[in-house]
Amino acid sequence: MFDAFRTDTRGIEGLPIRLVIALVIGVASLSVMMNMLTGIQGLSTTELDVRPEPEVIGPGEASLELTVVGADGSSVADATVLVSSGSADLDGVRTETTDEDGTATVSVAPTLRANQDEGTLVIEVKPPAGSGYVDRRGNTKVLVVRG
Repeated sequence: MFDAFRTDTRGIEGLPIRLVIALVIGVASLSVMMNMLTGIQGLSTTELDVRPEPEVIGPGEASLELTVVGADGSSVADATVLVSSGSADLDGVRTETTDEDGTATVSVAPTLRANQDEGTLVIEVKPPAGSGYVDRRGNTKVLVVRG
């Protein structure tokens, strides 16, 4: 009984061409699905960045104007901006929401430790809810320099 299976070679005659056909159909289907996915705007995201003004401040009271922009440079309204301590100290975290021009004004009072001539403040952005924006990369930091 098993000898009949060993000598029967008909089972592999059409196998290679069937594999080639299945592969071609699979690649074509994948191509169509990828084209459908890239056409949907809801699945794409845009990285946000922050443009602080001024970028360099001294220790003590200061006002920062933070503009949140998309990858194309357009401003983003209703984003929440968070300013926190980096290597410069800040008493707590400052938050503000951007206006229709994509700008938020935040008051900060950074301090530097003894024998520290410079430090940074870290800026993070929480994108507007339901938008196609993300903030995954690091944003521009504000430099605090002892005058």
